[in-house]
Amino acid sequence: MKYVADEKRYGDMVYKKCGKSGLYLPAVSLGLWQNFGEETPLDLQKKKIFKAFDLGITHFDLANNYGRPADGSAEENFGRILKSDLMKYRDEMIISTKAGYDMWAGPYGNGGSRKYLMASLDQSLKRMGLDYVDIFYHHKPDSDTPLEETMQTLADIVRQGKAFYVGISNYKKEEAEKAVKMLKEMKVPCLINQIRYNMFERWCEEGLLDVLDREGTGCICYSPLAQGALSNKYLKEIPKDSRAMREGTTIADRYLSEKQIEIVRELNKIAEERGQSLAQMALSWILRRKEITSVLIGASKVEQIVDNVNALKKLDFTQEELKRIEEILK
Repeated sequence: MKYVADEKRYGDMVYKKCGKSGLYLPAVSLGLWQNFGEETPLDLQKKKIFKAFDLGITHFDLANNYGRPADGSAEENFGRILKSDLMKYRDEMIISTKAGYDMWAGPYGNGGSRKYLMASLDQSLKRMGLDYVDIFYHHKPDSDTPLEETMQTLADIVRQGKAFYVGISNYKKEEAEKAVKMLKEMKVPCLINQIRYNMFERWCEEGLLDVLDREGTGCICYSPLAQGALSNKYLKEIPKDSRAMREGTTIADRYLSEKQIEIVRELNKIAEERGQSLAQMALSWILRRKEITSVLIGASKVEQIVDNVNALKKLDFTQEELKRIEEILK
């Protein structure tokens, strides 16, 4: 049976203008970094994407290597779902992809060179069955490539019609400022910077958000829940079958020290007082900032998407709540 989108899908979602552009993004976007590769059945992927779209999530974020270790499989799966069920809604969707990290062997399979970015985007478009993406990002700064070369390539990608907008990802204050100004001089504005931002990782508050706000560039945050650490999942114990039990994983290495788990428990008390889940409060805490356009959520289950979107029902914080949160995070 063919998917038919919910007629009321735009009723409750919050849409925020991306910097000084004319583009609005949903406050909650769906990232396909994990759980959309070969490890997840296509039927479950469809259910999650359909539910997201029914809830007003119009932005779907990918990258060339998503689906690792089967690099490109997330784009391939998303392309299959587009072709079978979603292509008639293409003009209602914002689809983004990126290049910058390792994608294929040899000297041309990563970085920020014109050769790599152009070739990678062509491959991504082919995997997804698209003529263009709405946003194309350089995924990370590359010290081996002149910034002018990378930014000129992004500008040319827009002029070629392969992307409507371009952005940068994982660029910190100084490098972001240079990139934004270069693109502005090329008459192709930098739409957005995608960064890691959550209650545990707040480096962007030390100048980057001010730069983006001043320059009229949007900001979208990945790992807003610290890969699940800022949720109810680890409040009591770390499940033995979870990713967090595996050494070398981001969540195990970054977010689940004994001190951090105790912080999570204290934060959960405030969330309960607010009538929210911890995940909802963590998302609301980010979205309260005017510089933030959207947060990228991942999902292994449909229910997680519903719970995360419900964070939008309570975005305001009292000064007392913010003060308590700051004291806990010190």
